[in-house]
Amino acid sequence: KCQDSKKVRAGKGKMRNRRYTMRRGPLVIYNEDNGIQQAFRNLPGVETLSVDRLNLLKLCPGGHLGRLCIWSEGAFKKLDSIYGTWRKPSTEKTNFNLPQHKMAMSDLARIINSDEIQSVVRAAKQRPRRATVKKNPLKNTSIMTRLNPHATVTKRAAIVAQQRRAAAKDKVLDK
Repeated sequence: KCQDSKKVRAGKGKMRNRRYTMRRGPLVIYNEDNGIQQAFRNLPGVETLSVDRLNLLKLCPGGHLGRLCIWSEGAFKKLDSIYGTWRKPSTEKTNFNLPQHKMAMSDLARIINSDEIQSVVRAAKQRPRRATVKKNPLKNTSIMTRLNPHATVTKRAAIVAQQRRAAAKDKVLDK
């Protein structure tokens, strides 16, 4: 999938040594590099990363969560020593504690729609009506009639007069 997505970049980045763009593939996270980087470097889209150098831009590029991460067993075990747990602090980072949960229950939709919250919250405001598009009464007869009810009678009289003139002109030309 990554190999097929290799395309030439749009814009001036082509001239600035950023000629091609390609999708991101899986991320392989390791503790000790026993030839892992060399093994994966020829696979397009696959990136390798040491557990000591974890980077948010590598874990979720473009802010999109859900990149496939393949963890080695050593890397997974080393996470506790790097970041610590809620019971024991980190051994490699000083004064670093794992962030605590702000909410006990994270089902936000259920909390908002509960009876306790809905009884306190004010009613939703109705959206204001959109402004209507102004129409030209000289071109739109229904708008003209709304402004001037006598306009239809005047217009009909003008059309009848025009037809009479055309008929009289034809009669004169036939003689």
